[in-house]
Amino acid sequence: MTSASLRRLLVLAVGFLVVAPPLSAQAGRVRIIQTNAGGDNVHLIDPTTQQVVDVIMGIQIPHGVTAAPDGSELYITNEVDHTVDVVSTATLRVTAKIPLSDNPNNLAITPDGRKLYVAIAGAPWVDVIDTQQQRRLTRIPMLSGVHNTYVTPDGLFAVAGMIGARTMTVIDTQTDMPVWSVHFDGGVRPIGFERNPDGSTKRAFVQISDYHGFYVVDWATRSIVERIRAPELPLSQVSNDALQGSPSHGFAVSPDGTQLWTTSKPNSHLYVYSLPDLRLLGGVEVGHDPDWLTMTPDGRFVYSANAGSNNVSVIDTREIREVARIPVGNVPKRNHTVVIR
Repeated sequence: MTSASLRRLLVLAVGFLVVAPPLSAQAGRVRIIQTNAGGDNVHLIDPTTQQVVDVIMGIQIPHGVTAAPDGSELYITNEVDHTVDVVSTATLRVTAKIPLSDNPNNLAITPDGRKLYVAIAGAPWVDVIDTQQQRRLTRIPMLSGVHNTYVTPDGLFAVAGMIGARTMTVIDTQTDMPVWSVHFDGGVRPIGFERNPDGSTKRAFVQISDYHGFYVVDWATRSIVERIRAPELPLSQVSNDALQGSPSHGFAVSPDGTQLWTTSKPNSHLYVYSLPDLRLLGGVEVGHDPDWLTMTPDGRFVYSANAGSNNVSVIDTREIREVARIPVGNVPKRNHTVVIR
């Protein structure tokens, strides 16, 4: 059986439950890329039909995922081979495997698509990858192994979050040197960013080990200015299994900068806050153990990777309700939105 035939069979097998309304017109073909940390496959969801339309096979324990700005390539960290696997979106085949210095977690790309910043969980540094030469340029020393990396929307900084060191470190993307850090009272988990009107970074939202909610960091003063605790449900409605020390794990900031979406694992909920005032607008129940979020480019839908129930919840951000729940692979965690032009 060919790999293309196998992918088609897998797509038929996963199926779907509910079809949401179509998206408004987008420039290019939009796909939600869903990695499955308990297997060797990655699912592609079409947000116009809310169906799985293809499956990438053969990437062992895929962790983080990002994409080239034009959508031509996906970059996926492979925890077994300790590589960044490069996947052509035209063929859905791995075209290159870029060696890393140790076991990776998440990764992020600069807006020009030239550099990847890879979180190395197995050693205290960030690997910097040249995407054109497909090789490691350097590694940036950190205080401990790195769980997640990000690039700020303006591309000026990469940000590394460390669990062991309880630190968020900001890196200048021109020099690849650390420039400042903020220390927390728990391990640093996912991070989200709010922009100023000129596109520069205004605030960082940081989820912390063993804290049900998130911290707010003022970018200009480099200080923690607020803590927002997630709503509490009656104990009969709460689940505390498989939380991995991170009751809140996942952010999405709407493209227009008016909404911040967060996850609650014990509540099996997503919560949405208004920006900039961080007023709670509502919540919606999703699958078990929501672990990561991504949004469509128009901000209409947010996708929750439900690691404990092996599916993806699709939330209508206007109505704040779940409109679909899509079966995927084992232990879906990181996801990413790509526009293929």
